[in-house]
Amino acid sequence: MSSDKILGHVENGIGHIVFNNPDKRNAVSLDMWQRVAELLGDYENDPAVRMVVLSGSGGKAFVSGADISKFDSERATQEAVAEYGRVTGEAYTSLENFPKPTIAKINGYCVGGGVALAVSCDIRICEEGSRFSVPAAKLGLGYQAKYVKRLIDVVGPSFTKEIFYTARMFDAAEAKVMGLVNRVVPVDELDAYVADYAERINANAPLTILALKASVNELGKDAEDRDMVRCEALVDDCFKSQDYLEGRSAFLEKRKPEFTGS
Repeated sequence: MSSDKILGHVENGIGHIVFNNPDKRNAVSLDMWQRVAELLGDYENDPAVRMVVLSGSGGKAFVSGADISKFDSERATQEAVAEYGRVTGEAYTSLENFPKPTIAKINGYCVGGGVALAVSCDIRICEEGSRFSVPAAKLGLGYQAKYVKRLIDVVGPSFTKEIFYTARMFDAAEAKVMGLVNRVVPVDELDAYVADYAERINANAPLTILALKASVNELGKDAEDRDMVRCEALVDDCFKSQDYLEGRSAFLEKRKPEFTGS
């Protein structure tokens, strides 16, 4: 297990997942994807973790996609391709379905699987020097429809086609126009900006945010697959909570609320 290439730590209520393979621009191997899924499971079950930030080390890349040097060992046969798809799919799905807020902090290159990872997050914040690409058409790779849908949900059908058809590199300004990223900030401000954003989110009522994220995710599914009963239950939990009392009291007393998630 390349645990040294996927680093995790919790600080001030934020679970961090850092892709730490800078020599390969944070290209991801099979065992790295497995570690990502493990960390997400840990953070989901940890009440001290209110949200997760994903980032890349080394200053040159967020995630530059799959480690192509390992294709001969990890994706050489039909069976191996299926297993690779299962493991990566588990990581993407775990991130997309993660009940707490997630932010992709993007610097440098965000390519292939890096884009798939980013669009599985709730919010994407990048630096001005970031570059985005899905080069599948240059490698002869196929993307399953369920993964393409995540990109469609973020940028729409036309931009999705453009990204795949051209397989070219898009800059941060183009990514912002497409809606691929929420915010573009100066290079030297990315860390501080994301830290401030995370602090703003963490200061708000956790149960409200959990209910909102669940509703958005369920409404993105086909009508027959939606669990609206769960969404209503989460809304009810908000109104039954101590945080609801705290929010009203803080408003009347003109002070900052202190939410506990209970």
